[in-house]
Amino acid sequence: MRSTPHILVINGTKVHRPVFILGAPHSGAGLLARAVKRSAGFHLTTGRPGVLRVVYAFARRPAIATERGAGAARVIRDAYAEAWQISARACAECPEECRELAGLPPRPAVLRDRPVHDGDVEGPCVQPRGITRYADASPDLIYSADVLLDAFPDAQLVQVIRDGRDAVADMLADDRCLAWFKPGLANLDTVFPNPFFGVEDHTERNRWPQAAAAVKCALRWRGSVRLSARLRQQVPEEQLFTVRYEDLVARPRRVAGDMSRYLDADLSKTTLSGLVRAGAHGGPDAGGAEHAVGAWRDRLTPRQLAQVEKVAGTELQRLGYRLSTDT
Repeated sequence: MRSTPHILVINGTKVHRPVFILGAPHSGAGLLARAVKRSAGFHLTTGRPGVLRVVYAFARRPAIATERGAGAARVIRDAYAEAWQISARACAECPEECRELAGLPPRPAVLRDRPVHDGDVEGPCVQPRGITRYADASPDLIYSADVLLDAFPDAQLVQVIRDGRDAVADMLADDRCLAWFKPGLANLDTVFPNPFFGVEDHTERNRWPQAAAAVKCALRWRGSVRLSARLRQQVPEEQLFTVRYEDLVARPRRVAGDMSRYLDADLSKTTLSGLVRAGAHGGPDAGGAEHAVGAWRDRLTPRQLAQVEKVAGTELQRLGYRLSTDT
């Protein structure tokens, strides 16, 4: 049973139907996040430190959220009460990823990775006036979906599904993704089964230390899409909207229209189409030029492809993706 509604007021505006964009690592959720952030009336954040601390605490130790119950919802709600504040100083603490979503230039290197000083403040990325909706697209929110719905019973979730082979190819090129697999960070000895790493049985757990990076990435993707499938079964249709990344790239205007109807807000078809075109050409809004559909054919070695399809082949087929061995 969801918690009773809690009134949260940010910048003088009551938080109503906040939007959370979810997906496996490198699912392409950032493309939708850019479009939402640049839509009138929305204030979208991503990667704010206070939110990430809570999200990863729940993701890596799910029992914390279960044991704390209503307390877990209060903790994540408080994190967003701070993250969604709009002021020059608050925005000065945003990570570069959040600025990039807004189309802002990177901060000078001298201002990064150090405490914020008054002289660093340039102004907020958005003006409070006219903001009616709040959103977040921080990485790995998928593991906190239940807590988010407890904290915000009227929340609207948007989940992005992408071919796991393309997602793995991107993960293998991302040092931050691979860093989770270091022995000091992998907590399989204390948390098992482990949704964050996608390890569900003793065979996978025993093989983990010697497993190739492609196997570990495939397990993470598989675990995430299994969570997405459970969400689809448990969350009311009016609170969960699924976007297939391949459809987003092929038909951005249609996706923008569907999203607008779901959110009951205007998501610009022109903006989303422009972002997709920029991504296709590796422009500043690409979010990584590697986001091309089907790029796994050139980016995964035959061995890596076999490993990914062995681990996640069932999920790939269930989602409608043909395996390389299909004739």
